[in-house]
Amino acid sequence: MIAEIGLFSLTLAFVLSLSQSVAPIFASYSSFKESHIFTLRISLLGTIFILLSFLCLVLLFIVSDFSVALVAEHSHTSKPMIYKISGTWGNHEGSLLMWILILSIFSAGLALTQKKMPLAQKSITLGVQGAITSAFLALCLFASNPFERLTNIPLNGNGLNPVLQDIGLALHPPTLYTGYVGLSLAFSFAVAALITDSVDRSWARYMRVWVQIAWCALTLGIGLGSWWAYYELGWGGWWFWDPVENASLMPWLAATALLHSVIVVEKQEQLKSWTVLLAITGFSLSLLGTFIVRSGLLTSVHSFASDPTRGLFILGILFFSIGPPLLLFAIRGPKLKSDGAINLISRETALITNNFLLICASIVVLIGTFYPLALELATGTKITVGPPFFEATFNPIMGLLVIAMGIGPFMIWKRGLTPKSRHIWVFGAGITGVICFIFIKANTSLSIPALAGIGAVTWLSTTILSDIFIRVRVLNRNNKHNFWQRIVHLQWSMWIAHLGVVIFLIGALGESIFRTEAISRMQIGEQISIGTHKAELKSISMRAGSNFEALIAALSISDGKNNHIGTLYPEKRIYPVEKQTTTEAAIRRKLTHDYYAVLGDGNKADGYTIRIYYKPFVSWIWVGVILMASGAMISILLKHIINKQTSTTLQS
Repeated sequence: MIAEIGLFSLTLAFVLSLSQSVAPIFASYSSFKESHIFTLRISLLGTIFILLSFLCLVLLFIVSDFSVALVAEHSHTSKPMIYKISGTWGNHEGSLLMWILILSIFSAGLALTQKKMPLAQKSITLGVQGAITSAFLALCLFASNPFERLTNIPLNGNGLNPVLQDIGLALHPPTLYTGYVGLSLAFSFAVAALITDSVDRSWARYMRVWVQIAWCALTLGIGLGSWWAYYELGWGGWWFWDPVENASLMPWLAATALLHSVIVVEKQEQLKSWTVLLAITGFSLSLLGTFIVRSGLLTSVHSFASDPTRGLFILGILFFSIGPPLLLFAIRGPKLKSDGAINLISRETALITNNFLLICASIVVLIGTFYPLALELATGTKITVGPPFFEATFNPIMGLLVIAMGIGPFMIWKRGLTPKSRHIWVFGAGITGVICFIFIKANTSLSIPALAGIGAVTWLSTTILSDIFIRVRVLNRNNKHNFWQRIVHLQWSMWIAHLGVVIFLIGALGESIFRTEAISRMQIGEQISIGTHKAELKSISMRAGSNFEALIAALSISDGKNNHIGTLYPEKRIYPVEKQTTTEAAIRRKLTHDYYAVLGDGNKADGYTIRIYYKPFVSWIWVGVILMASGAMISILLKHIINKQTSTTLQS
């Protein structure tokens, strides 16, 4: 009965989403303009039914109803409750339903907020959202039904893929989907603006908050994915340039460009057509990532499905989402002219440079991801494009972007530089030179790319901290009586986000340049050296988990003076239901470094394979990600505070 309620709710939601997509058309061509309100109410009602459908699916997993094919395929009675729930979206059908739910929540969010937005503009935007939701609901109902019943009901289920039975991956898909789907609202804003010819400051202001939410979620989602890969997969890294990793990186780069571009429209009404194009491109890249994960086109540990039929369905949605909007852009885009020319030395030029580099980086990732597939289709030759390609192409572009980040904030809108900007640049260049000289003297084996990375990070951090110091000091000198009221008007969100980039780069560079590793076949009592430290295999033991059995090694870590630092317990887990084995890395985290150990194959007679890593500053990677996302959220919060202060001032 629960499954039937879920399917019925999904069917009703499909009908409502179709109505949502056509209601604005009726409202626009009729004299009854109040029917635009109907679109808002339909979006809210559709969200309720989709939520009900999703909750039904969650309940089916909780009660282990194996008469439903999806539950039988991806659950088991012995699974811990948290993984029964997360198993709801640990598969193609469930994750697709979650995608649709988040899509509808964004629609409802727009319908309930931004009361000052013109009703017709909001209605048409929600109409575009309704069309997107209809397409995905059609995929869900006709090609990926999550409530399909089995005729022969098994006594128990097949269980969930063991690598998905982890809290990191339980949180990763919802967060990432929020970012992907959030870009759909920016896409809808762009298409609606082309239809109504309403690209102006107000349009940018209304859209900007949704772009910030999407960018924030996408940043956190990618960070959660890399964190999970780091501690769960046991290969010792945090980013491998996997095709599915690249599929999430491309829309993030486009969203970053969009986030900066929409600011230009809001502040100066420049880059209108470019911003619209970026909004369309960002969501198109999100759909491309969805196609990669679910079509079986590329093989990855992240992939959910390998059904070509579903892949073709998603490909149809992709073409439907790209083709008509781009045609509309080709017709209406040239009419979106900006007022006035852009001066070479201005904040606008800096943001254009930012956009150019981000799009170049996106193109590099796109080529590196799809070139092997295109070559195989054309010639039958199989090649792999891996880290060396991206390190030689992507990293230099991002290095230039980091340098530009230390220059752009000192430029003024329309024309000119902020006071003391040249002094800050000279100071930053001097500190960068000194730091690079120190590293060269301390480590002559540093490569040129490594030294360039260190220099870029030093430059960016010096310019940011100098900018904060000077602006706060000037504000304190000129506004002593209302200092704390005006301090929120400073560009804290930008500083925090850019400092997050600095922290992230320190972690990435530290881990890639200065890490050490060792691998050895060890007997109990033997030691392995890693740099100036040692690890001794103390014991091998077994333990029973909730739905697995684990072989555990005890590794005692000591420094060069034989002082005990700690004990690591890497595991090799065997899941009898799924008949799979996983590796659980043991990590001892400190502020400046991680000790990372992995237990490989072996036995008592021949010994056990042990891999151990010393990874400087690796945890800073995820601290930086959190800071970057916090910058976007603080921007939303500060804008709300400033608007409230302005409203209070006007009322008084």
